[in-house]
Amino acid sequence: MRGESQGAAKPRAKTPASSKSRPRARKPGASYSPAKLSAARGVGLSPWGALLAAGGVVTLALVVTMATGHRAEKFGASVASATGAQLAGLGFKLKAVHVQGASEYATPDILRAAQIYQDQPLIGLDLEAVRQRVEQVGWVKEARIVRLLPDTLVLGVVERKRLAVWQHGGRSYVIDESGRVIPEADPGRFPTLPLIVGAGANDAATAILPEIAARPRLAERTEALVRVDGRRWDLRMKDGSLVQLPAVDEGAALIQLEQLDQRSRILELGFERIDLRDPAVVAVRPRDGVLPGQLVANGA
Repeated sequence: MRGESQGAAKPRAKTPASSKSRPRARKPGASYSPAKLSAARGVGLSPWGALLAAGGVVTLALVVTMATGHRAEKFGASVASATGAQLAGLGFKLKAVHVQGASEYATPDILRAAQIYQDQPLIGLDLEAVRQRVEQVGWVKEARIVRLLPDTLVLGVVERKRLAVWQHGGRSYVIDESGRVIPEADPGRFPTLPLIVGAGANDAATAILPEIAARPRLAERTEALVRVDGRRWDLRMKDGSLVQLPAVDEGAALIQLEQLDQRSRILELGFERIDLRDPAVVAVRPRDGVLPGQLVANGA
């Protein structure tokens, strides 16, 4: 029969209870979104706990960027910016900046170049970009930027050492030990630096200035070192006299001058000119009534 062919009806399986009726267990280690960080403040989440939670967001942004390539960079940057803003609200914002290794002259220029400001979000701050900006300052040889949470930034620098004031083309510049100009340095603030004059003097000064500094009696009487024809130096003395050095072996010529001064105290008595360009002859032209004319051969 038709009714018999269908067979007995099977019992209906029980429908499992809806998952909506049971609370879902939170997975351990789940990260918080920036919105949840904001809510966390209302329930007393500590700043350090918020920082750990925000790390999950930043990590997610990094994974997405690596997975999808250049087109996801804007997404990662926006997430990092939002996270930095949230953490700034939790206290991770810039309150103190310490500049280490810089003089009082260089510090203002370094701070301006760093382009940082009070209450700036500290977590999202690009330290490499800050370092590059600081190293663009003429005072700075190299820089290292350190972030000290929750609110401090350290700008550590190695400052270029000032060597001399260089006059050329009607202008004056401060140069460092390599002859490089320090654009931010005001020459008028460094009256005790040696004065060098002429084209190419900045490059040649690194060799001659230590020789002059090693002879205090000569150094204290020297007004300026003038580069002549890009080959040699004239020393202009404070009393208006002149010492002419050779194009080569300046050190030996200065030894001759030092020996002459030890015998006759010529730097004290004064002279019009001492010609040391010929290593075999030291020619001295005296001032009238001060020294008798003399020609000293071989420094004797």
